[in-house]
Amino acid sequence: MVVGIPAWIWFVIAAIALVAGLGLLAADRSREGSRNRERARWADLRGWQFVEEDERLPRQWSGGAIGYFGAEAAVNVVAGSTFTSDGRRPVFVFDIESDGQIPAVVVAVRCNRVHPVLVELWLASVPFQRAEMPELLGPVGQRYAFADDAEGARALITQELVDAADSLGGDVGVTWLENEWVLASAAPNVGPSRLERLLRDLGEIADIVDPFDDEFSGTPAPAAGKHWQQAPAAPEHGGGATEYQAPPPPAH
Repeated sequence: MVVGIPAWIWFVIAAIALVAGLGLLAADRSREGSRNRERARWADLRGWQFVEEDERLPRQWSGGAIGYFGAEAAVNVVAGSTFTSDGRRPVFVFDIESDGQIPAVVVAVRCNRVHPVLVELWLASVPFQRAEMPELLGPVGQRYAFADDAEGARALITQELVDAADSLGGDVGVTWLENEWVLASAAPNVGPSRLERLLRDLGEIADIVDPFDDEFSGTPAPAAGKHWQQAPAAPEHGGGATEYQAPPPPAH
């Protein structure tokens, strides 16, 4: 004889599930709020600009972590500029938002010239396959190289670039060159000190692929526009204040 479970037990189970779900939601919001405040404080200390969300910004790129995670918006966005050995370069730091989650933080450093090809350098430990993946070129150092133009990519992937990519660290799943940018992604919970190091490392890669004093066969980068109108850099910070306005999507 099968005895039915009393209705009140189902009510208790449902109530427990509801409380657990609300607790997880509250924890997620608490973590997001903490990350938001930390990123805003960091931007303020550097004299950079901070905005909570920008839906247009991820549309500047289609490769690397942007394409892999299917970024729908950028949140906790920092815009500014930083000094490299070849001069000052604009930067973005932002969290990717996809399906209501934040799977990665992206750091981007702008070059003065458009890279002639898309080049992605993925750690071998990352399940990097996705739809419309660029062509696999093979292993380069500790990473696997992919590109939309194999011949053009081989001219860009020098030993100096490979060494610089290897030095990024095991928490950087991918670094890539797209349009006039050098980008990399890391875990979304990394703090300002890690982001500072990653910015410096990407600045070095930008200097390698976009040396100011060498000939370059690529296309000059488009004019900066209003969102890169910066005040003079504060010497103690090495960055300048930025009037934030995300650029429009590139023409295809």
